[in-house]
Amino acid sequence: MSENNAEWLSHLSSEVISDVHGSLLDAYVIALEGWRRGLKLRWHVEDSEKFSEMVTWFTERPGQLFSLSSDSRTHYFFRSRGDKVTNEAVSIGKDKGSSKQHLSEHGIPVPQGGIFTSEHTKEEVLECGSKIGFPVVLKPKDGSFGRGVFVNITSTEELEACYDYTKELGTTDDIIIEQYIAGKDYRLYVVGDEVVGAMHRQPPNVVGDGVHTIEQLIQLKNAEREKNPRLVSCPIIVNDELTDFIARKGHTLSSIPEKDDLIYLNFKGNISLGGDPIDVLDSLSQEVKDTAVKALRSVAGLTHGAVDIIINEKDDKAYVLELNPTAQLGGLLYPIEGKSRDIPKAIIDFYFPETKDKNVAQINTFFDFHDVLDPLQNRDATVTTVTPCPQQKVYMKKYIVVGDVLDIGYHRGLRKQAFERELHGYIMTKEIGDIEIVVAGTDPEMVEDFKHGIWEDEERATVMEVLEEDVDEAVKVGFEIKTDLKTQVEELKWYKRELEETELALKKAELKRRKYYESVSWKATSPIRAVGSIFKKFKG
Repeated sequence: MSENNAEWLSHLSSEVISDVHGSLLDAYVIALEGWRRGLKLRWHVEDSEKFSEMVTWFTERPGQLFSLSSDSRTHYFFRSRGDKVTNEAVSIGKDKGSSKQHLSEHGIPVPQGGIFTSEHTKEEVLECGSKIGFPVVLKPKDGSFGRGVFVNITSTEELEACYDYTKELGTTDDIIIEQYIAGKDYRLYVVGDEVVGAMHRQPPNVVGDGVHTIEQLIQLKNAEREKNPRLVSCPIIVNDELTDFIARKGHTLSSIPEKDDLIYLNFKGNISLGGDPIDVLDSLSQEVKDTAVKALRSVAGLTHGAVDIIINEKDDKAYVLELNPTAQLGGLLYPIEGKSRDIPKAIIDFYFPETKDKNVAQINTFFDFHDVLDPLQNRDATVTTVTPCPQQKVYMKKYIVVGDVLDIGYHRGLRKQAFERELHGYIMTKEIGDIEIVVAGTDPEMVEDFKHGIWEDEERATVMEVLEEDVDEAVKVGFEIKTDLKTQVEELKWYKRELEETELALKKAELKRRKYYESVSWKATSPIRAVGSIFKKFKG
C-alpha cells in the first residue's frame, strides 16, 4: 500500500485501523500484533491490576491500557510503552532537564545550555544566553508538541522578549536555554540495541503550483493528510503563529507561490502541528544510530523508546535533544515518503521472543476496537478480553446476491448462519439494491457451504442470482451487517431531524413552564402552596 511515495505495511492497512486515531493508534497496533500471534489480549480501565503501579496519564478514556499473555507470563502496556520500561526511566524521559543532564553526564553529546527555575532571575537567563553564544533556543523544561519553544533567537533583546512572553503565558516556571544547532532533526526508535525506525519530521509546508494561494494549498494538503491514518488527526492549522511566520518570509495567505517552490509554514517539525513524517532509516549513518542506542541505554530501565536527534549541518555531528519512553508510532508506520517500519513487530519480539517466527503479515483478521471497549466505556467491566485470533489459514469468499434481498430479517438470518458455521465477515447493502457478503473461516467446507444458506430464506428474500468471487482482504472478527453510504447518510439525516424536533419540543415546554410561573394564577395560589408545604413538614 502506498501514500504518495511511501510503502505501507499491508497487514496494517487503512481499512484495519480506519476507526483508530491519535494516542489510541499506538496501543491498537501493538495489541493487534500480539493478538495476531495468538497471545491473549485484554483491555483495562485505569488502575486495573498492574497499571496501578505504572506511570500513566490521561487514561480516563479506555483504549490506552492493555495486557498480552502467553502461557507463562503477562506484560502490561500503556500506549507504546510496556512494563519492561521502569517508572524511574519514564521520569527521566519526561523531564527534559533531567534527561539532558543525565545524557551529558554519560558522555552523550547534547546542546550546551542551562536549566532555570522560578528562583532564577531574568538577568541570569540573559547571561546564560550570552555565555552560550547566540543563536539560542528557549523551551519549557516539561512539555510536548512543540508548545512554548522558541528557536534561532539571535540577540539578548529577542531572548528577553521570548522570556517575557513565556512568563506572561504562565504555562511553566522552569525553562531551558540551549545553543541553537542548525540542521535537520530526526526521531529514531530503539528497541534493545537496535534502531528499528527513523524519520525526519519536516516542518509544515506546501509546494507551489503557480495557481493556488498558500491558503488554498493548505486546504489541498489537509485533504491529502486525511487519507493518512496518522495525519488525519493532525491538520495544518491556520493561526497567528503561521501567518506571522510566513509574513517574515515575505508571504501572506493570499500569495501564489511559483511552481515547485517549497514554502515552510512553521519551524516546528512536530507531526501533531502539521509536520510531515519522512522515513530515513536506510539513509542515516551507523554513527548516528549508535548515538541513539547509547543515549537510550544510558538510562537504566529504558529498554525501548524514541530518541530525538539533530545533525549539525556544519560538521554532521549528532546531538541528542530528547528521550521519549512513550513515543507515538504513527509517523514511522505511515510516512509520506519511504518505507513503513514495523515497530509493533519489534516491540512484541522484545517482550515475547518465542513468538518471533509467527508471520502476522499472512494474517488478515482484526478486531473491532470500539466494540471491545464498550463494556469499559459503559463502566460495566474493568477488564475485557478479545476473542482469540484464528491461528490457522483463513479461507474467504465474496458473494454478490441479486434480487429482492434488502429485508433486515433476511440479513440477520444470514448472520445467524455465519455464526453457526463459525465464520466471520459482513453483509453490505449496495446502492443498486443488491447485497455483498464476505465470509471467512478456517474450515474451507464451511466457507463453501455458506452459499447454500443464501437461497434458503424464501419468506424474506427473493434471490435471483448469486455471483461468487475469491477475495483476499482484511476481515474483522465477528459478523457485521453494514449499510451503504447512501443509507447511512439518510439515517443520519433522520436522526438529525429527530434531534431537532426533540430540541424544539423541549424549548416549547420550557417556554410554557416559564409563562405559567409568571402567570396571575400561579402568583394567586402562592399562599395555598405555602400552607401545603407546612403540612408536609408536619407529616414528615
